[in-house]
Amino acid sequence: MENQYDVIIIGGSYAGLSAAMSLGRSLRKVLVIDGGKPCNEQTPHSHNFLTQDGKTPSEIYHLAKEQVERYATVQFYEGFATEGRQTETGFEISTEKGDTFLSKKLIFATGIVDEVPNIQGFKECWGISLIHCPYCHGYEFQDKKTGIIANGERGFHIASLVNNLTKDITLFTRGKADFSDGQLQGLKQNNIQIIETDIIKMKHQNGMVESLILSDGREIKFQAVYGAFPFRQHSDIPKKLGCEMTEMGHIKIDNFQKTNISGLYVCGDNSSPMRSVASAVYTGNFAGAMVNAELVGERF
Repeated sequence: MENQYDVIIIGGSYAGLSAAMSLGRSLRKVLVIDGGKPCNEQTPHSHNFLTQDGKTPSEIYHLAKEQVERYATVQFYEGFATEGRQTETGFEISTEKGDTFLSKKLIFATGIVDEVPNIQGFKECWGISLIHCPYCHGYEFQDKKTGIIANGERGFHIASLVNNLTKDITLFTRGKADFSDGQLQGLKQNNIQIIETDIIKMKHQNGMVESLILSDGREIKFQAVYGAFPFRQHSDIPKKLGCEMTEMGHIKIDNFQKTNISGLYVCGDNSSPMRSVASAVYTGNFAGAMVNAELVGERF
């Protein structure tokens, strides 16, 4: 495998593949570095993406990769990028296997990692009946008895969205509730109960939640649970390279998916709170086009 490319894309899921297709169609020499650990691999079905609604994440991924592989200038490397540095002509990326690659431009499509709480059964339900997005999965759980694990502004926001899908909602803050008087009034008007007691276990069958068990011994039955949790960047390379971050913890970008570091672009969940396949594909496509435009401008 060669080690000099026009563009290196780190992260080969929906955003990274979309960027690779955009660049491949412009005959750019591209290397996609991916470790094969998508955040939604446990999710049974993907929704709210035209032409792909209801397909499994794996189906969408494998079809996407198959289509990108048709472009001869795009190559793939299986592994994790561990280090990155700027050079006089672009960037140098090193992998856990000890390989090194050079490029003029760099795109990160590395996503984020949820900092999940230490609740028994949580990981088994995550992405199946314990979900993060009403737009992606809420339709399938309409009119179900629903719990929401969140607090403050995020908890209020999710509750307001889910209230359009079901009227049987309980909000778990796992500690003292942090809502304004106006938010408390809105929750009360919509008959949303607030429980501050911590959760110690999610009872489930093959990832389908049945009930939540609280630290005071209570067991409350549910058919679906939403959660909003802290997250971290999947890769720390952008921050080490000097990328600015938002208050929420996303990589800061301009309107063209570009960071404050010259030649470095990002796309997908690492730079947007809109966590959906459709959004990842769009931002990846746009990032690829903007990188190509930058390369054209430097040569033409």
